[in-house]
Amino acid sequence: MNLDILCEQTVAIAKQAGEFIRKERNQFNSSSIEVKGLHNFVSYVDKGSEQLIVDGLRKILPQAGFIAEEGTGTPNQSGLNWVIDPLDGTTNFIHSLPPFAVSIALMENNKLLLGVIYEVGQNECFWATATGNAYMDGKRISVSDKAKISDSLIATGFPYYDYDRIKPFFATMEHFMRHSHGLRRLGSAATDLAYVACGRFEAFYEYSLQPWDVAAGALIVERAGGVVTDFSGGSNHIFGKEIVAANSNAYKDFQEIIANFMLK
Repeated sequence: MNLDILCEQTVAIAKQAGEFIRKERNQFNSSSIEVKGLHNFVSYVDKGSEQLIVDGLRKILPQAGFIAEEGTGTPNQSGLNWVIDPLDGTTNFIHSLPPFAVSIALMENNKLLLGVIYEVGQNECFWATATGNAYMDGKRISVSDKAKISDSLIATGFPYYDYDRIKPFFATMEHFMRHSHGLRRLGSAATDLAYVACGRFEAFYEYSLQPWDVAAGALIVERAGGVVTDFSGGSNHIFGKEIVAANSNAYKDFQEIIANFMLK
């Protein structure tokens, strides 16, 4: 399995899905929105994008299973799985508000092999393989070199339904409001991670996330020179529903602040 060729093919599929999303955005009607859960929406665009992606990926790697947000395909209990968010930032999309993105990762058991994020609004594509560097539109990218939280711009995301940890989460927000360049909430975790990878953000954290939200972005950040963990500094950030991602200089202080508030 040649990861470089597979990544190139995955990039092409992500861009095809992005073109479908862009086209549908111009004629989208809010009456087609379905409610999956509290503040959790889906439309025919999500489903159509996912089907397009799954059909394309099946052709290039027939033996792989699928862990996909809208449930298309079935996962392998071991071995290769594609991890897909066909439209990360659906709420943004239905309000015509960027960013929203396509996110595709390939895992073998729990090891990430490649990740691709295509942010539709800016027409920017980010990718990396486990054995290579991280890129945006063919240009190598790297995380920022800022070491101080006071010099950092930090991204986060808000939970849609899991409010059990909301008080300590709000405390982290207050801390970073007071002690950093500022906080941003874009509404697309995949895009947040891509922006950490290319140095637009110094760090990102969020809880109540799913594997398809973070798998591709986690690998891209790591291959761009960053560090990605769960809140405790451990490795359960893909399936553990919490993530910290930062450049390697700021990571230690950033993770310790998150742990101090969120793990008490």
